[in-house]
Amino acid sequence: MEVEIAGAVEADKSKEGASERESVQELLAEQLAERLRDLIVTDELRPGTPLRERTLAERLQVSRTPLRDALKILASDGLVSLLPNRGAVVTELTPDQIEEKLDVLGMIEESAALRACKTASDDEISEIRALHHEMLAAYERRDRVTYFHLNQRIHRGIVNAAHNGTLAQIHELLNRQLYRYRFQGSVTSEIWHTAIDEHEEIIKLLSARQAQALGEFMRRHVHRTWEQLLGDG
Repeated sequence: MEVEIAGAVEADKSKEGASERESVQELLAEQLAERLRDLIVTDELRPGTPLRERTLAERLQVSRTPLRDALKILASDGLVSLLPNRGAVVTELTPDQIEEKLDVLGMIEESAALRACKTASDDEISEIRALHHEMLAAYERRDRVTYFHLNQRIHRGIVNAAHNGTLAQIHELLNRQLYRYRFQGSVTSEIWHTAIDEHEEIIKLLSARQAQALGEFMRRHVHRTWEQLLGDG
């Protein structure tokens, strides 16, 4: 009986150890995926670039197993394409695909804005305003990466303030596919300044809980950068 109990205890410990290792591996894969997202967003890994495991593993100083898991995460996001006999490449969207996704994203952010004006707590709106001030500081420093992450946190904050889990989930997936293109909102001083002005208006309308005006403005705001980039092209 004692032998059976001891064996059961050892088995439980073994399962716990395996579970902890899996958790660590999953966390490492998520961290690697986030690092790769930044490289894709900032064009260090441009659309169409082959993602060779050995080269990336050496660059990021990690083993290939968590790297493969990270590439699978990015593939599920739509940022990476896993091609038979070719490995992974950074996904390249056509202008029509980008426009199509922006149409849907704009509708999602419009819907979220309408709901957020009614359901957001005062504390949630205050937090979004605080993020806006941090973003302005990053703009003054011309820190594009920090600015971009804060910008995205503001958009996610408004979506989360709508208190609709399905809406937030769909927004997160679609938004990740458009990270690189939304990062272009700071590609020139003129476009970047326009984005700042528009965010000022977003905060003003949200603070006043002007639902209809904010919803319409958010939908246009999602498209504005892309339209300006096409105009510059």
